[in-house]
Order: sequence, then C-alpha cells, then structure tokens
Amino acid sequence: MKFQLDEIDKSILDFLVVNTRMPFTEIAKKMDVSAGTIHVRVKKMEEAGIIKSSSLNIDYTKLEYNFTAYIGILLTKSNKTQEVIAELASIPNIVEISVVSGKYNIFCKMMAKNTEDAKRIIYQIDDIQDVMRTESMISMEEHVSNRNRLMQAVTV
Repeated sequence: MKFQLDEIDKSILDFLVVNTRMPFTEIAKKMDVSAGTIHVRVKKMEEAGIIKSSSLNIDYTKLEYNFTAYIGILLTKSNKTQEVIAELASIPNIVEISVVSGKYNIFCKMMAKNTEDAKRIIYQIDDIQDVMRTESMISMEEHVSNRNRLMQAVTV
C-alpha cells in the first residue's frame, strides 16, 4: 500500500528537513497540534520508509578534508558491479556510490585531505579486482549539496 502524505505530514517533514533534531514538542507548538500527533505521524512515515533516518551534516573542510573528486569507474564486466561496490563501500573516503549508465559502470564521490591522500585512495580503487580503469574529476567548488531540498517541491 502506498503511503499518502497530507499537509500535516508535509509540514512535519519541512521542519525536520531544516533541523532533524527539532523536538516534537516544538514542531507541535509551531503547528498548533499535539506532540502526540507529531510522534504518531513521524512513526508512520518511518514505518512507510519515507523517513529513513536522522542524519548529521558535517562540514568536512573543518576537519581538513578539502579535496573532493568524482570518480568514474569502468569495470571488466558489468556483472561484477556488486562485488566492486562492496569493495568501494569498505573505503571510508568514498562517500557516495552510484551505478550509472553511459561511459562508466560506477560513479562515486571521494573526499580526501589533499592530493597525496586522493592519490592513495584512487590507487586503492584501481587495485580492486575487475576495475579496468578510473577517471577522476576534481571538484573545484561545491554549491548545492542537499538531498532534502527536493522536499520543498513535493506536493500533497
């Protein structure tokens, strides 16, 4: 059964997108409903898989991870994709992994402290069995990095 958002659910999500740690009592006060209503609605959205988890937004540049690159990965055979993804997922510096169509089989985002650190990680990727070739693109500057911004466009 498909979960149908209503205006109350959408408003709750709008508050949580801005601040995942906002207390339900504060959301309830702003929406003029009971805290119990907020709790029940959030629980239902979690059960429906709409809310997967709460997350923290960490500014990795403050931790000296100033080097971001996107890496296209070409495999020897596309049926090796899952095995390579498992290996990539074991590298902490790989923060996003996507299976894509086109020139590459896999596209991922990597964060490193500097070029030496990035080189080490890229060599580690190159050493994964069934990786035929990689191509790296250095991010010069990131402007929009917010998966939750789509929530503003969701209609009920």
